[in-house]
Amino acid sequence: FEHKVLDYCFSFVKSDSKLEEAFNVSTSDILHHLGLSSQGKNYRRVGEAFKRLNEQTALYLSFKNQGGKVVLRMAQLFEYIDFVEDGAIHFKFSRPAAPYVFQLRKNFYSFHLSELANVRSKYALTMMKLWNANSNGKLESTSIKGSIADWQSWFLGSNSHGDPIHWQSGRFKQKVLGTAISELGKLYPQTLFTLMTNKQGRAVTGYQLDITNIHTSLKL
Repeated sequence: FEHKVLDYCFSFVKSDSKLEEAFNVSTSDILHHLGLSSQGKNYRRVGEAFKRLNEQTALYLSFKNQGGKVVLRMAQLFEYIDFVEDGAIHFKFSRPAAPYVFQLRKNFYSFHLSELANVRSKYALTMMKLWNANSNGKLESTSIKGSIADWQSWFLGSNSHGDPIHWQSGRFKQKVLGTAISELGKLYPQTLFTLMTNKQGRAVTGYQLDITNIHTSLKL
């Protein structure tokens, strides 16, 4: 339940939101959004959800300081959550967390946090980001095309020297693309993921991933 409440909080972050911005919502709006009646027990349920979120969203951020030393910063997701007696709720993301929250909304604004929480592999998360970007955030049917270098840069990145990481094409297709497609296929059973390999002779030159929404009344 708290995941749904946090999804709702995240939905307030827009492309023009400021890092220092505070957000306002009413408990009745949350209940209406979640399809719950305005009963006292449901008001308490929302309050308890925020309490758990405040207690269970510790952040551990690793970075290097100006001297080049690794720093582990312990922070919280929320700077504060205010409950007003008339049912209003005011909240603000903490200064350390806000940049990550805003980046999350930018890259994955079509997905709910509850969906992201079920993702187990970093490759599936990267594919969700590509899906989001290539469908203009609408998660409609789309095609993602690229050379083998493009795909490996998207998923593997570069090493500590800034050089692109390269894998043998068969290993990359199985371990990276196969893993991501398998996981997303389970998360989105009404979506068809079709991967095509482009070749020049026997050499793999790139891939095309077609993502197709299946419109059916049958439960898949």
